[in-house]
Amino acid sequence: MMRRQQVLWACVFVALILAAASAAAEGGFRRYLRLSQDVKALKDRNKRLGDDNARLRREVEALRDDPRALERAAREELGLVRPGEIVFSLEGS
Repeated sequence: MMRRQQVLWACVFVALILAAASAAAEGGFRRYLRLSQDVKALKDRNKRLGDDNARLRREVEALRDDPRALERAAREELGLVRPGEIVFSLEGS
């Protein structure tokens, strides 16, 4: 019975040492935590990019189908004006 208890404590001691080594080693638990953080960051970035893609898709559809959207884009992005219009630039310096 005493021998069995000694073997059990030896196994517990070895398991604790292995757990500590895994937590301290670069390829162990620390790597797992770093990779988990990387995965979360990539999922967040993927979500933002998906949202941007959806917004851009809606904008493309509006430019294809809505003449007012096309005119607005031409005015805002290209600075186009109709003949006879006067443009006032109110940009701060």
